[in-house]
Amino acid sequence: MRFAGKSVLVVGGSSGIGWGIAQAFAHEGARVCVTGLSAGEATSAAQRAEGRSIVASALDVTDGVAVQKLLTGIERLDAVVNCAGVIRRREEYDLAVFEQVVAVNLTGTMRICQAARGLLANTGGSIVNIASMYSYFGAAHAPAYSASKGAIVQLTKSLAREYANEGIRVNAVAPGWIRTAITEAMFSDPTRSAPIVSRTPLGRWGEPGDIAGPVLFLCSEAAAFVTGAVLPIDGGYLLTG
Repeated sequence: MRFAGKSVLVVGGSSGIGWGIAQAFAHEGARVCVTGLSAGEATSAAQRAEGRSIVASALDVTDGVAVQKLLTGIERLDAVVNCAGVIRRREEYDLAVFEQVVAVNLTGTMRICQAARGLLANTGGSIVNIASMYSYFGAAHAPAYSASKGAIVQLTKSLAREYANEGIRVNAVAPGWIRTAITEAMFSDPTRSAPIVSRTPLGRWGEPGDIAGPVLFLCSEAAAFVTGAVLPIDGGYLLTG
């Protein structure tokens, strides 16, 4: 129970990788707040919590007033995990869509970090941001997503330096190919899945739980001397690039 008595916010934690992380924190004793974009997503997450110490709220990370309202209602905060993100693929070549993706993935992350800064300083807490394999090599089909995730790496390093004097650690993880609703069309199609699995030395798709363990480590006392790090969690995918 590494996180007994701790309070954790998982932004975008109502599904996918974020939900896996939220469940892992709750299993380790934390009180967890997850957010989803809509009230329906938040309600669904609350129902799936099944008595565990997980509460859910609707939150649009592009809405500064809503972000401040959520953080103002939290008395104690020991860790923040920024999982809220969108990908629009080919649509991102439309500049309006490009800006929307960056507003969520990058500016939204910065907005959460700044809003949580005071609370985290009170506890010597930590932040984990979600980067991507595309942070390293880009993606022709998703220029905004790739650009925003590359920027998350540099934002993480910048905030690690800025927040260090307040005792706040800031790190990131870069997931590889993880089985979630967003990637279902790929992992369920043998033709599309095979090249991914063959390039991955561990020979499989990742699961949300594969991301949760390293995130909990980065938020724990075991990582007390770790800040500004970006940890690939990809089954070795980057090794064969």
